[in-house]
Amino acid sequence: MKKWITLIILFGIVGFGFFTLSGKSPDKEKPTKQVELTFLRNLANPAFNQAYEEMVAAFEATHPTIKINMQSMHWGSEYELRLRTELAAGNHPDIMAIDSPNLALYANSGSLLSIDSNMKEEGNIEDIPEGVLKGLTYKDQIYLAPIVESSIALFYNMNIFREAGIPFPSGDPDNPMTWEEVLEIAKKINNPAKGVIGIDPAGGFGVGEGPAYFKMPILWQFGADVISPDGSTAEGYLNSKEALEALQFYQDLYFKHRVATVEMPPTPFETDKLGMTVLGSWAISELQQTPGFVLGEDFGVAPLPKGLHQVVPNGGWALGISSKTKHPEEAWEFVKFATGYEGSKMFVEISGDLPARYSVAKDFPELNEYPKNIFVHQDQNYSKSRPVTPAYPVISEAIKDLFEDVGLEGKNVEEAAGVAVEKINNGLKDIKK
Repeated sequence: MKKWITLIILFGIVGFGFFTLSGKSPDKEKPTKQVELTFLRNLANPAFNQAYEEMVAAFEATHPTIKINMQSMHWGSEYELRLRTELAAGNHPDIMAIDSPNLALYANSGSLLSIDSNMKEEGNIEDIPEGVLKGLTYKDQIYLAPIVESSIALFYNMNIFREAGIPFPSGDPDNPMTWEEVLEIAKKINNPAKGVIGIDPAGGFGVGEGPAYFKMPILWQFGADVISPDGSTAEGYLNSKEALEALQFYQDLYFKHRVATVEMPPTPFETDKLGMTVLGSWAISELQQTPGFVLGEDFGVAPLPKGLHQVVPNGGWALGISSKTKHPEEAWEFVKFATGYEGSKMFVEISGDLPARYSVAKDFPELNEYPKNIFVHQDQNYSKSRPVTPAYPVISEAIKDLFEDVGLEGKNVEEAAGVAVEKINNGLKDIKK
């Protein structure tokens, strides 16, 4: 009996020592409290949405103490309206997706938390092209981390080129055609009798951010800019000699050379009625959904034409943290994961979008081969961000109206530019007030 009592006492001592040394006691263990973060983002195509869903699931699996409550709205004015309404009402999501050109609007209003120190310490910013990073920075502070990027290029109809006996343009992203060379080709393939249009030079005439995204590069390529480097005025920039030359060239495509037209039939490029068009990287998969219209047989891709300079637009959806969040550390953990190597790679693999990071692009063979290498290389080496200013929505609308005035209405380019300058300057003054 004494032996059993001795053994029981020894087991008790050993057990007590185990729990003491391990720091664990069944009586003292407390469940870890889970932090819930609200994440407001844009809806897009099914692959894009799936990429977000799987990325959030992967994050939660490795961060069990953080729950992401993801809410989504359709991209465009609906999303922007919802986001701004929520912020104005004081309903700040912890994390928000922002189309990078609108960065300054949110940063200037105090809605965004600067992530400058986080990005410089843990964001591996050397892995992000300088031109892209510039578009995420406002007043020398980084506010957004990029998930994906974008770029545009010249798409050409190979059937029309063959019929006209015109050699296919180079696919070398460092060797684009000039706009003058493109014009000469457009003249040769333009054939009103057969209903063949030479070129759609900049995404037609749409609504939303598209017109500014597709048309602003024409100004840059001719050596012009929209506003001054300090963001104070459009005077002397949007109506500069270089800007007027760019606008005149664009207008002449429609009214002098008549190789571009406003009225186009449905799907003209896919039905051999449009020789050349400027489209985004996303158009490759969209065009290949057309039966019998094959990349490399029916259509090809060349780098975006250049003027005095080779330059393309950049920008895409990026993630920011609300200045009102109660959980900035946890919000940064999600942003760091989603926009870092692992999250970005997962997102690109599922969505098919262009990565913002060099390391991710390097790891996808198809992004280093024709034709996707054109978009990636341009974005990494020749891209420029749209003006980072709180007045950007005014600038975007003014650029849209300007190109409609000269391309649709045929108005005097100098007068049209003057009207656009006044609109933008008024917007800049309103921001100062």
